[in-house]
Amino acid sequence: MAAEVKVPDIGDFKNVEVIEVLVKPGDAVAKEQSLITLESDKATMEIPSPAAGVVQALKVKIGDKVSQGSPILTLESSEKPSSPQKTEPVAATPSATASDIECDVVVLGAGVGGYSAAFRAADLGMKVVLVERYPTLGGVCLNVGCIPSKALLHTAAVMDAARELGAHGISFGEPKVDLEQLRAFKDKVVAKLVRGVAGMAKTRKVTVLTGAGSFENPHLLSVQLKDGKKTVKFNSAIIAAGSQAAWLPFLPEDPRIVDSTGALELRARPKKLLVIGGGIIGLEMGTVYSTLGARLDVVEMLDGLMLGADRDLVAVWQKMNAKRFDNIFLKTKTTKVDASSQGLKVFFEGEKQQSNVYDMILVSVGRSPNGKKIGAEKAGVAVTERGFIESDRQMRTNVPHVYSIGDIRGNPMLAHKAAHEGHVAAEAAAGHKAYFDARVIPSVAFTDPEIAWVGLTEDEAKKNGAKVGVAKFPWTASGRAIANARDEGFTKLIFAEDTHRILGGGIVGTNAGDLISELALAVEMGADAIDIGKTIHPHPTLGESVGMAAEMFEGVCTDMPPARKK
Repeated sequence: MAAEVKVPDIGDFKNVEVIEVLVKPGDAVAKEQSLITLESDKATMEIPSPAAGVVQALKVKIGDKVSQGSPILTLESSEKPSSPQKTEPVAATPSATASDIECDVVVLGAGVGGYSAAFRAADLGMKVVLVERYPTLGGVCLNVGCIPSKALLHTAAVMDAARELGAHGISFGEPKVDLEQLRAFKDKVVAKLVRGVAGMAKTRKVTVLTGAGSFENPHLLSVQLKDGKKTVKFNSAIIAAGSQAAWLPFLPEDPRIVDSTGALELRARPKKLLVIGGGIIGLEMGTVYSTLGARLDVVEMLDGLMLGADRDLVAVWQKMNAKRFDNIFLKTKTTKVDASSQGLKVFFEGEKQQSNVYDMILVSVGRSPNGKKIGAEKAGVAVTERGFIESDRQMRTNVPHVYSIGDIRGNPMLAHKAAHEGHVAAEAAAGHKAYFDARVIPSVAFTDPEIAWVGLTEDEAKKNGAKVGVAKFPWTASGRAIANARDEGFTKLIFAEDTHRILGGGIVGTNAGDLISELALAVEMGADAIDIGKTIHPHPTLGESVGMAAEMFEGVCTDMPPARKK
């Protein structure tokens, strides 16, 4: 039976603006699933559905003003009139299909998002099964991504720093590189973290199945193990199946052509390396190989490197790293590769057609979600053409008891985003009113110098015509940066012109990835320039550049020449 859903009691708030409509006609919604988001000058609130059902018609749109009793939508209820039944920790009812294992929650994929979801669900008292196709937990990030690359980048940074110490009166000979031992160091780092994750799974009594998982129906997952198949019947499922490195179809099969995973294997020390793709992952690994002795070329179809970050941040990195590169080809396509014993001959098409020969090629052209590889359609879960499985702010897919998180849910494909989404999904599956409501998600390029940014960028503000103010504190005025002999960077904060509230910021320099968290917190808390500037930062640190940038915006910074009067 169709019923009208209205705005419930929201206290003293009246004529509150609708800033988000989270459902559309035809959507199936669960009880307590968010329908709309309201924002007043004091708070943001979400209005949940009073019952499970299907949305028939919307009666509000973004920008409308509503109060208690205002109609939101009509809902065709799927609940039969009966006395309320307690269905904790989840409300979904599994089918009567026979299975080998039964659980409250099955998590498909044990990357950072997946194991975070599984562990949170276990902490909430649910019986959890965690399915992972690879032999170890941790996914791409721990095994062949974030962690091993950072281990190698650390080694490269120390090697580069040692070379620079001649200017301090301290000299070393050229380093002797033992690739086998370097690989062993990287593998030891990975193994320590993987053991830790496995230990936490055991402590929480999470059942781990090693094999490829695929849905059989909305409440059944089959897992192909080494020694056969097992089926898992679940009340709720959290899809955390991640993504894989994208590939170019015209590339020949040759061990000298690798993706990021192959690059981490350190099979050789090439003299000439081509990085196809000017994004963060390729440039990070390019840094490692450069420090190990390779000359670099990079080719990018678009008009800049590390797009997404402000151009002034990238310019600092590019100037400092110019010595690593022979060529940076922008607005250029790679069209063909011929492999021979003499090398890899690569053909380019851009402002002019040309070709070069390389010892090794690193393909870093993005990642593709794994949504079409898990039998999602058998569970009724919608998958986009590109392979994403979209979900709402509770991580619910179009099937309310099935959730999606991490890379497979959508961009940005970042482990820290996936972990937070995993917690939300687990809590929502447990019946909690949990939502992903982060205002911003920080990004970091772990190059040297590091580049980090969060929230609104200056380039975005200019493009959108937003009225903002920008304060940029140069590290040439930072005592700690000068003492470190690394004063090439700067800290930039972006504020709303009228309220002086921080909207975003960017940092380029050593440890920028560690410093960006303060800016993320400031944006989340709605801090303004005075809040940040009057927060006492320890001296001498790189972190105090954040406070000084805020002081610059207010015209009260005494570590810079006095601001010109307007």
